[in-house]
Parts: sequence; C-alpha cells; structure tokens
Amino acid sequence: VSVAEEARNLPGVVYATNTIYACAPDSQEKIKELVKEHNLNRVVVASCTPRTHEPLFQETMTGAGLNKYLIEMANIRNQDSWVHADDPEKATDKARDLVRMAVSKAALLRPLAESEMDVDQSALVIGGGVAGMVAARELASQGYPVHLVERSDTLGGQANNLLRTYRGQPIADFVARLAHEVEANDLITVHRNTTVAESYGFVGNFKTKLASGDETEEIEHGVAIMATGAKQLDPTEYLYGADDRVVSSLRLDRMFKENDPALDQVKTAVFIQCVGSREPDRPYCSKVCCTHSVENALEFKKMNPEADVFILYRDIRTFGQRERLYKEAREKRVVFVRFDVDRKPRVDKDGDDLKVIVRDHVLGRDLILRPDLICLASAIESYREAELAQAFKVPLDDDGWFVEAHPKLRPVDFATDGVFVCGLAHYPKPIEESIAQAQAAAARAVTVMAAGRITVGGEVAEISPVRCVGCGLCIEICPYSAIDLDEKNIAVVNEALCKGCGTCVAACRSGAPSLRGFTNAEVFSQIEAAL
Repeated sequence: VSVAEEARNLPGVVYATNTIYACAPDSQEKIKELVKEHNLNRVVVASCTPRTHEPLFQETMTGAGLNKYLIEMANIRNQDSWVHADDPEKATDKARDLVRMAVSKAALLRPLAESEMDVDQSALVIGGGVAGMVAARELASQGYPVHLVERSDTLGGQANNLLRTYRGQPIADFVARLAHEVEANDLITVHRNTTVAESYGFVGNFKTKLASGDETEEIEHGVAIMATGAKQLDPTEYLYGADDRVVSSLRLDRMFKENDPALDQVKTAVFIQCVGSREPDRPYCSKVCCTHSVENALEFKKMNPEADVFILYRDIRTFGQRERLYKEAREKRVVFVRFDVDRKPRVDKDGDDLKVIVRDHVLGRDLILRPDLICLASAIESYREAELAQAFKVPLDDDGWFVEAHPKLRPVDFATDGVFVCGLAHYPKPIEESIAQAQAAAARAVTVMAAGRITVGGEVAEISPVRCVGCGLCIEICPYSAIDLDEKNIAVVNEALCKGCGTCVAACRSGAPSLRGFTNAEVFSQIEAAL
C-alpha cells in the first residue's frame, strides 16, 4: 500500500493502486478499464518477473488499445520480496526504488513495430531414433510434411539394443512398429545415411543442405527438431575389451534378446555401476544405468533363481516407481555392495577365472568374487554435435548436451526460435521420457507452423548507418548471427534472428547499435532514479 501511495506522487503518474493478484483475469480487465478511463498511454506493473508474465501484460495492453511495448515491469517479487524476506522494512524501501526506476523508464518508452513473415509449413527432424521418429510421426499426423534425417542406414537408434522397458514391455516390437509407421507415411521423407552439411535462415524460413555420400540436397523448412541421440561409452577399465566375459549393459541386453547360450553357464554375475559416469570427465549421472542393471539382475534370477548376482554401486538411483524393481531385487537375494569412488572394485585374471575385489564398507573388509560374467554400466555420452549446433545457432553445455532455453518455462525450446530438442540429444533419459519429450517438441513446433505467419521485431537491435564504420565487430560477437554487412559495408540487423541481448550495443566503439526498449536514455533515466 505504501509503495502505491508513493508512486502516486511520482512525475507523470496519473493513477496508482495495489492489488493482490495482478495477473488474475479480473485484474487484467481492470487494467484495460483504467487505461480507457484515465486515458493512460503508459503502464507500470510492479509484481513478479517479466520472464514469465510480460507476455500476459503485453496482451492486456493490446486489448486496451495501446502498443504492447508501452509497459514496464518492476520485479518486486524475485528481486525483492523473495530475497529480502527476513527484512520487510528494507524490502519495502527497495520496492519503492524499483517502482521509481520503472516509472522513470516508462515515461521514455516508444511504441515499437513488428512485421509479419510467412512460415514454411514443413519440418526437419534430425535423428531417426525413437525420439526422432515419434516427433516426425506426431508432426505428420497433423498434416505437416517432415524430412527425417538419420546418419546410419537403420532407424531406431539405441533402442535397437534394448531388451524392455522398466515395466517389462518389449522394446523391439515397439521400435519395429514405429519405424514401419514412419516409412509408410507419405508425409515423411526418410533420409538414411545422411547428415546436415549446413543450415541458414531463421524461424519459419530455414534452408538446410543435406549430404549423403557425394550427393547433396537442399531443403526448405519452417522448424527443426534436434533428436540426434547419444552413445554408450566404451570403457577402458575392468578388463573391458580384453576378456569376452566383461560386457556392457547394451551387449548384455543383446545377449538376452538373442538367447545367447553363454548365459546358461552363468552361475555368478557381477554388475559394476558408474563406469565413466560421475567422474571428472563426465560429472553427470547417466540416470538409466541403475534401473538397467537391476532389470538385468532380475533377468538372471528369472533364468536361474539360485544364481549369485551382485551389484557393486556408489549410489543406487532407481527413481520413482522403479524403486519397486530395487525392492524385488532385494527380495530375490540380489546382493548390493556399495563402494567409494576412491576405492573402486578391482578386476583381475586368476588363471582362466575372473576375480573381482571390492571393499565392503559394512563389513570393513575386502570381498573376493569369482564371476562367470561381469556387466559394466557405462556412461551415456553425447555426440558433441558442435557443427550441428553452430549451423542452427543453438548451445551445447560442457559435456556436449544440447541446452534448452529454460528447464521449466521452455523445456524443449532453444533460445533460437523455431528449433527444438528431444531425446538423448538433450540428456540421458529412459525411453518413455524421450517419447514424451518428442511429443512436446512436436507440439511446440506445430505452434509455429500452424500460425502460417510470424511476427518479428519489437525489442531488437537497430544500427545507425551514419555511425557504422563497417568494422564487423558486431558480426563477430553476435551469438545469434543476426547481423550482416550490406552492399555499402554497413551493418544491418535481421530482426527475425535478433534476440535483443544487447551484446552488439555494448561492444561497438562507434555507438552505432541501440536496443529498442533499452535505449541509453531509458537506462540512464533508471540509474538517475535509483540514485
């Protein structure tokens, strides 16, 4: 209340009030009424973060007959009440400062224009694994043509190596059925043994060159989905590659699928977890390994209830309902032995036999196991698609995984509009999560294509041709490749690519670029109001 009272006395303020939920529908209607009643031409909302709620208030501005960019938000929730909850008095003082700064800037806001562009209503899906095929099928089911690009000659990706889901559903049948649906769909063009050579353009208007052997083909599309998958790490420890009885989790799945006769001879099996995961080179957890090992341990118990099965682990992470598998494994006498990262199990050859030595922290002594088979739960590794990421101007993290725009607000979008991600390309995950994410990515892609046209512009950079000297520095540092030189050697901004980050504004020695909605005058007015 006191913040609203002080705001009423600020220069240019005609009306100020406080409300409990500014984002509620009735509050939105009230704002529209007040704009018309008091003939307002600027609005300041002091509430929560513009990152989540600015589009809502911009829509309200449009409904009130004002330009959507004539609103300024003061984030007194995230930047004030939440971080200063233990000192309400000072938090209120800070709220007054934030509102005063917002009002000062709002007085200088200009209406910003947006323009419309046509959207190519077709999609490119990169990766023919389960995630890529599901995304392609979902898009085609809604009537949109899809180009599905697969680097190998087989659809299905890593799912071709898996035995079943954690619920016991066979994966091979599902993958075969999905591949058949994709290949039989007239709207889906499958490109096998094909990679992306280069891509340029922007949301709604991409052009991508595909390479297959010595042949190239250029396609046009409105959206792209990254579903490039991931791979299993080939271990360099525990005698992997030196003894056929030391296998990976995927290899063991294939042995079960093929009813390998060698499995009939297994009386003792040892699973070793976190092989290559949660290490300095790969600090992340691969998420699916614990469940996978418990599943295969139960498979051994199903084949031979008297078999001795040991799982050597650092931390068991059978998350969610998968805990039931862990409980079942304990009931069927699968032995779990925890080890520390600085005292990993040791695998040696003792004549023709395998010998595993592991320190049991409960007993405080070494256990010596003589298994007939050792299964290594090795890490899931990214393909580190740096060239692909560069082609579509999307980011990779330090481990090579594609990074979404926001893990909660935009979980399948990239910051680059019109490009989406799903499946193992994003991060290790079980197959049902890959499917759900693929469906989400397809749904987000459809929102672009279904519109038919997109608006560009608004809060983007613009470059003064009088001040530009054509040095090209802004081109080098723009993270979205949104700036080029024209025929007069003057920098120009592609408004469809620009994200309004302001990097060019900060870097230009000539002061040629400016950022609409964040001009020097507007920012300096806020600083003066704060001081």
